[in-house]
Amino acid sequence: MKIALAQTNPVIGDFPGNLEQMLSLARRAAAAGCGLVVFPELSFTGYPPRDLLERPAFIEAQNRAVREFAAKAGLPALCGTVMRNPDPAGKPLLNGAVLIENGRARAAATKRLLPSYDVFDETRYFEPGKKSSIIRFKGLRIGVTICEDIWNDKEALGGRAYHDDPVADMMTGPAGPPDLLVNISASPYRLGKAAIKKKIFENICKKHRLPLLYVNQAGGQDALIFDGRSLAVNRDGEVFAMADAFTEDLLVVDTEHTHAAAAIDFPESDEEATVFSALTCGTGDYVRKCGFSKVVLGLSGGIDSAVCAVIAAMALGGGNVTAMIMPSRYSSPASAEDATRLAKRLGLEVKRAPIDGLMAVISASLAPILGRIEGTLTEQNLQARLRGMLLMAVANHQNRILLTTGNKSEMAVGYCTLYGDMNGGLAVLSDVPKTMVYRLAAYINREDEIIPARIIERPPSAELAPDQKDEDDLPPYDALDPILAAWIEENRSLAEIADSGCDPETAAAVIERIFANEYKRAQAAPGLKITSKAFGYGRRYPIAHRYRDLGA
Repeated sequence: MKIALAQTNPVIGDFPGNLEQMLSLARRAAAAGCGLVVFPELSFTGYPPRDLLERPAFIEAQNRAVREFAAKAGLPALCGTVMRNPDPAGKPLLNGAVLIENGRARAAATKRLLPSYDVFDETRYFEPGKKSSIIRFKGLRIGVTICEDIWNDKEALGGRAYHDDPVADMMTGPAGPPDLLVNISASPYRLGKAAIKKKIFENICKKHRLPLLYVNQAGGQDALIFDGRSLAVNRDGEVFAMADAFTEDLLVVDTEHTHAAAAIDFPESDEEATVFSALTCGTGDYVRKCGFSKVVLGLSGGIDSAVCAVIAAMALGGGNVTAMIMPSRYSSPASAEDATRLAKRLGLEVKRAPIDGLMAVISASLAPILGRIEGTLTEQNLQARLRGMLLMAVANHQNRILLTTGNKSEMAVGYCTLYGDMNGGLAVLSDVPKTMVYRLAAYINREDEIIPARIIERPPSAELAPDQKDEDDLPPYDALDPILAAWIEENRSLAEIADSGCDPETAAAVIERIFANEYKRAQAAPGLKITSKAFGYGRRYPIAHRYRDLGA
């Protein structure tokens, strides 16, 4: 039988839009001769709907969309839905899947493993399902799992995060094992996750001697980026079909022909290409799904704003990006020249707004209160805040989103200014370490010089003081970034970080800066997540605390 994996890019709560997207893919599946079309987790609502799930009207709107889809789909469909919990005890909702056939929907499965780590909050809303589900469909026994249900294989992971293993339970049930496993997912992208996913899928298919069909949501949603890459794995653990990454797609699979004609692998080896695609997808979808079409950013002549400008131009088109060049007396002529050259290459609209006149007015106004501020940190921060004010004025007046261009390394240690360069509606690079920013710049210039070479080669500088360099205040980024990754993403102790070759005094000073700048990050713009631990709602540290045990 031909089965279509319908990889959607929904907008949360856009029931008419999501419904039309699903119906369009269902029509394509029918035209391709498919007997079943499978959609991702929470297909109608989009994932994650978060506290919208607490609103009864939201659930009823989803149910109307399900009924309309059932009436119009034209072929059987397996769809992820929110269900009401029939049990009076427990949470009122279930994360489920329904099989839609002959104009009606019948329950197919309920999600048993509800993640509550990192960015996930499913135990806040859902009651876990009680048993694994096998549905009978056109002679096939299909084992239906929902996202996390398949992520508890002890051999692949070296242990279990949950007591239950929904896939293993299917194999030992009284009705016998399924003929085919299906997993409907809304699994966000992050670096390194593809290798884990591959290991899990391969092991499950080999161990149980069953093929697996996996369909995943695609596109950006707030901080999260869903890579799609829906796929089919045969009983030998070989991937024999895969959908496109980061975009809507329809993958048609014939369950009678699961031999891998050619090796298909997760395209994670080119890390820079994948990260660039993820950030471009996340930026474009965030802007459009928030109801905007145009952005503004500050183009300083530095590498962060240069990479951000390229991403924005690729995501939205250069004509929809305004670049503000805002020099001061501390800005080098080279910075403005390189920023202008880059903007021209990308087709950006360029606006110049020097800030020295504004600084003179502000300095004079503050003189009776603060005295002379020249050469102080206050002067540096005022420059950043004046630029932030100008950028927000353009964003407000022209109905644009302001893109913040700071990177993860700066955010971690507070090398950024509240209400200045932290202003914005989206922080494109806030989960991208500085060393990765350089790698992205090299990737962008792989065939032609898009970013002027001088931007990449010049030592990084905020240019807020004479002859300023980032390394005047920070360790070199190739020393800083491993410390940040070890502490933030890997939860390693100071001793473990030192054992890996990092200077312990430098590491201790960096960790103290991470602690001290929690209050800044709490006020930052939302940022796109690409690592295992991004700043934002997935990293839940208290702002006011005095914990300083560097052992963990």
